[in-house]
Amino acid sequence: MSFDAIFDQPDIVVDVNDLTFDVVTYPATAVRTGSTWTVSAHDLPGGQVVQAEGATWREAEAGILDRVPERLGVDRGTVVVSVRPADPEAKAALRAVTAARIARAKAEQAERDAVRFAGRLLVAQGWTAQDAGTALRLPRERIRAIVESAAAG
Repeated sequence: MSFDAIFDQPDIVVDVNDLTFDVVTYPATAVRTGSTWTVSAHDLPGGQVVQAEGATWREAEAGILDRVPERLGVDRGTVVVSVRPADPEAKAALRAVTAARIARAKAEQAERDAVRFAGRLLVAQGWTAQDAGTALRLPRERIRAIVESAAAG
């Protein structure tokens, strides 16, 4: 296992919980009947309901993402349509995957932060980049890059 691969992923530079957007989110549900997906956006202004169909989830989702802003007469960038399966089990399964992916991204960031701190600390204590890299199971080049980025930043 290459522990260095964690640095192939970008850092999380902002907590997604701190982000604010000037957009409105509308829920939509997707149901598969035969070979067709039907997505219905609800809770739209004036009680409007917008539907889109597609042979695939992607087609139906793309259709609803186009139709809702069109129906509302707004720019597509000001509206988010959150498409979820109507089936409660499928909806819960997709939410679990999203939660796991967020947790993984946060854990990877925590690892990168811990490695950077440890690498800088060990070198500051007089360890060689080779020894710090060996202890952290990383190439010495990674340790050097970590130390150099701290000095430059």
